Amino acid sequence: MGDVTPASLPPILLVLGDEELLATRAVTEAVAQARNVDPGVDVRDYQAGSLTVGEIDEMLSPSLFGGRRVLVLRSGQDARKDLVAALLAYAKHPDPDVQLVVLHLGGAKGKAFADGLRAAGATVVPAAKLKGDRERVAFVRDEIRRSGGKCTPDAAEVLVAAVGNDLRQLAAACAQLVADTDGQIGADTVARYYQGRAEVSGFTVADATMVGDVPAALEALRWALHIGVDPVPIADALADGVRTVARVAAAGRGNAFQLASTLGMPKWKVERAQRQGRGWTPEGLVEAMRAAAECNAAVKGGADDRAYALERAVFSVVAARQGGAR
Repeated sequence: MGDVTPASLPPILLVLGDEELLATRAVTEAVAQARNVDPGVDVRDYQAGSLTVGEIDEMLSPSLFGGRRVLVLRSGQDARKDLVAALLAYAKHPDPDVQLVVLHLGGAKGKAFADGLRAAGATVVPAAKLKGDRERVAFVRDEIRRSGGKCTPDAAEVLVAAVGNDLRQLAAACAQLVADTDGQIGADTVARYYQGRAEVSGFTVADATMVGDVPAALEALRWALHIGVDPVPIADALADGVRTVARVAAAGRGNAFQLASTLGMPKWKVERAQRQGRGWTPEGLVEAMRAAAECNAAVKGGADDRAYALERAVFSVVAARQGGAR
């Protein structure tokens, strides 16, 4: 946490964004830093939409409490106009013994409040939802660094592919990996650690299907269904696998890094699609997309036997790859 002094604590902290994990972490760290300065700090937590001007004046009054205070104001975008005016006036001359932490979703609602706090010199902590694999990979690498480990870009990509996009699950996975290893995380470490989980994901089914390996695809599919994986994400992964190979194939031959930038995909996904695309014809991919779409419609439309719809899709996509009829 470093050396924290009263002067180093920002009087106004604006946590801006709609990613719950990042927002919660920003508040936790602010309170921890305040306690590091004053173990007896008084922490109060409020919902902005239910506060009145009279209440906030009382809370910010130097005479109400002694010592240092942290006032956490949640859902700042819901604050009423009179409360916003009072807080923006306060922000121009904040009490050095008070830290005001305002959480704001960062959208159009209540934008004037967030802009006003920023203009008044608030320290802004970004907490927006991460967009795309590149940002999630950067998040994973930062998380592993926070836990005292080191992570290669490839390892972070494999972890995102295995665990998914939920930041809480990714953060927990990073902490667990560092705790269970020597902290030097490579792609082989992640693959070994998450092998069981990856084997039952829809992506494993899709990967085997796209290279024409029917036995491996069916084994992964049946095991996934046996342990209770929902058919919908499996169907989605299959459709995504076909679509990705088609997009990469249509982009032509080229450097994976350049294609990744052009297509807006992570490099590892382009490289995987290039490998899987060998042996496919444009006509075969059109047929495979049709089979994946039919599977999606059956699985999401409540087909009587969704497992059968998935198995049929595996056979249909492989047949399309081989140039045969469905």
